[in-house]
Amino acid sequence: MYYIGVDLGTSAVKLLLMASDGTIVNIVSREYPLYFPHPGWSEQKPEDWFSNTMEGIKELIADVDKSQVAGISFGGQMHGLVILDENDEVIRPAILWNDGRTVEECDYLNNVIGKDKLSEYTANIAFTGFTAPKILWVKNKEPENFARIRKIMLPKDYIAYKLSGVFCTDVSDASGMLIFDVKNRCWSKEMCDICGIRPEQLAAVYESYEKVGTVLPEIAAELGIPESCIVAAGAGDNAAAAVGTGTVGDGKCNISLGTSGTVFISSDKFGVDKNNALHSFCHADGHYHLMGCMLSAASCNKWWMDDIIGTNDYAAQQKAIEKLGENHVYFLPYLMGERSPHNNPNARGTFIGMTMDTTRADMTQAVLEGVAFALRDSFEVAKSLGIRIERTKICGGGAKSPLWKKIIANVLGIKVDVIESEQGPSMGGAMLAAVANGEYSGVEEIADKLVKVVDTVEPEPELTAKYDERYSRFRQIYPACKDLFDIIK
Repeated sequence: MYYIGVDLGTSAVKLLLMASDGTIVNIVSREYPLYFPHPGWSEQKPEDWFSNTMEGIKELIADVDKSQVAGISFGGQMHGLVILDENDEVIRPAILWNDGRTVEECDYLNNVIGKDKLSEYTANIAFTGFTAPKILWVKNKEPENFARIRKIMLPKDYIAYKLSGVFCTDVSDASGMLIFDVKNRCWSKEMCDICGIRPEQLAAVYESYEKVGTVLPEIAAELGIPESCIVAAGAGDNAAAAVGTGTVGDGKCNISLGTSGTVFISSDKFGVDKNNALHSFCHADGHYHLMGCMLSAASCNKWWMDDIIGTNDYAAQQKAIEKLGENHVYFLPYLMGERSPHNNPNARGTFIGMTMDTTRADMTQAVLEGVAFALRDSFEVAKSLGIRIERTKICGGGAKSPLWKKIIANVLGIKVDVIESEQGPSMGGAMLAAVANGEYSGVEEIADKLVKVVDTVEPEPELTAKYDERYSRFRQIYPACKDLFDIIK
C-alpha cells in the first residue's frame, strides 16, 4: 500500500509518497504565491493550495500502481484563518500564521479578557498569529465578511474538506486557534462567545491519526485512485514533523528549521508554562506537547542569501565561516516580529556589532547564530520548568546545513540526532495515514519502526562555553531595542 503525506507549507505544498514499510517512493513540490497587501500582513489564496495539491498528487503517483494508494493525510501551516460562506466559497484570502495585523485584537484578548482567563479556557494566551484574534479582526474590520461566515477552518483542513467533503480538524492544529480547550481536547464555549461565533461554524474534532472519511468519488476519478482511499485528520506542521522525526512519547525533543523555527517537546501529561512563553498544545500521538515558536528561522537565511547577497549558493557562503563562537556581530532574527518568548509583533530584524573589518562571512554567520540563539530563548524557558533535554532530532530546510547543525548543537549544548529522512511534516502526514488505515497500531509503533537516526552532532565543550558567553550578550540586545521597535514599527 501507498500513503500520501501533504505538507501544506507557506511557500509550497510538498507531497510525499510512502510505502507501507516507510520507503519514500517519490517527493513532489509545487510553489504558490504569498501576498503582502500591507506591511506586516501575510495572505494566500486557499484555491491555490488545492489546485497545486491536486496537480502535485497527479505527478506524485504518475508512475506507481494507483490502485494501491490507500490513504492521504496532512501536516499543515498552523493558525491560518480560512472562512467559507453558505455556498462553500472562500470569502476572502486566508490570513496566515505570520500575519501581524491583529495587535489591537490581541491587546483586547490579553488585557481586557485577561491572560489568566485565556490560559484557563485554552492553556494559551493571544499571539498575533493565532486564529481567534484574526476572527475578531474580520469581525471588527470586515463585518460584511464576518456576517457571511458559515465555516471556519485551518489551511490543511480546507484541503481535507475539498478531498473528502468532511468538515474536520485535528486536536494539534485546533490547539493553535485559541478557541480550543487543550486540556479537554474540545472547543471552548467561552472562547466562542468571546469571538462571537457559533459552535456549528467550527469543524468536528478528531485525533490526528483518525480516519475522517474517504476521498469523494469525483476526486478519486480525477486522481485515478480508489474511492476507498481514506483521508486521515493529520496534524499541524510541527506536530506532523514530530511524528516524522519520531518525537513521540514523553520527554522527546525536535527542532524544526523551516520558514519558522520551533523547539518541540513531547509530553505524556498536560502542562502549562506559567508565563505562557511556550505554547501548550495537543500532540498528534494522543498526548500533549510544549512548543516555542520563532516566526523567522531558515527564512532569515533565505532572505539574507536571496534578497541581500543575491545568491542561491548557500553552501559556498557558509564555507567562508571559519571561527565559530568568536563572532562579534549579532543578528536578531525578528523579520516578521516574534512569537516565543517575546510575543512582540513590532520586533524587527537587527544587526549589531559591525566594524570596518566586518566581512560578509561574519554577517552570514551572525544570521545562523541569531536563529540558534533565538531557539535557545525557548529552550531556556523549558529548562526553567525543570525539563531536561539532552538530545534533539532536527528537521526542515535549514537542517540540510552541517554547519548550522553544529552551531545549534553547541549553542544549546545538546546532542543533535540526524534522521534518515528529514522530510518532517510530509513524512509525518503519510505515517498518520498509515496508522489511520490500520497498518500500525499507533503513532509510537510506526515511529519506532520507521524513524532511523543516521548521525549525531555532538556538542564540543570548548565551543559550547564560547557560545554560552555569546548567548549571554545576545539576550541583552532585545530588551535594549524593545522600545525602539515600538517607535520604528
